Amino acid sequence: ARTSSNSQRFGYSIDEQVRRCWKFCENASWDIVFVFSDEAESGRDTERPEFQSMLKQARNSFFDVVVFWKLDRFCRSLVCLVKTEEELDELGVGLHSVTEFLDTTNPVGRFNFRNLASAAELESDLTSQRVRMGMHGLAKEHKWPNDKPPLGYEKTSDGKLRVLADEASVVKTIFRLYLREKSMPRVASLLNESGLRTKAGELWCRQSVRKVLTNEIYTGSYQVADYHAQVEEYR
Repeated sequence: ARTSSNSQRFGYSIDEQVRRCWKFCENASWDIVFVFSDEAESGRDTERPEFQSMLKQARNSFFDVVVFWKLDRFCRSLVCLVKTEEELDELGVGLHSVTEFLDTTNPVGRFNFRNLASAAELESDLTSQRVRMGMHGLAKEHKWPNDKPPLGYEKTSDGKLRVLADEASVVKTIFRLYLREKSMPRVASLLNESGLRTKAGELWCRQSVRKVLTNEIYTGSYQVADYHAQVEEYR
């Protein structure tokens, strides 16, 4: 089972996917030995933790069928999908979709599998294109594309960014400290010692300091969907 942030909004929850798959297995008189669930993970990424755990157990011959609610919950990338199916086939593991009556253990099922895989990738590409167009439109209007503005900024009611004086001083401190110390771990340590925290209220580390130092937004610009937008600069 798998959810992404988009799919969760439409009610395709982990629990509901598992429930439907479980019922399908019971009706087929199949024994359930594992439930693999990746939450808020992209279907294009087969490196997601539970998917890799599933492959590991398949290589250990712990099961002979993988059941999923819908093909796009299993994988969206056609290349990765075909590659995974081929590996599972060599391991003697079949694929079954609860809603698409997919069965890769016979020639007709494998034909349907290729068609469904192509359709899943097309749907994913079209969704990505729509999202990209929406982000491009926001950038053209100099609006921030999400609800998490970077340190030093807040998102206003009209969707644009505005400098927050208190956070802006932290950003300036980070740059001054780095120019002096030439060490991101040292900067993180000094920030923590002074009681300063990240935008999320967490302790600083090398990675969080680097994120600030390398963010082009502090030069007054940022790029979204290949479109360059401008924001208020620090003075």
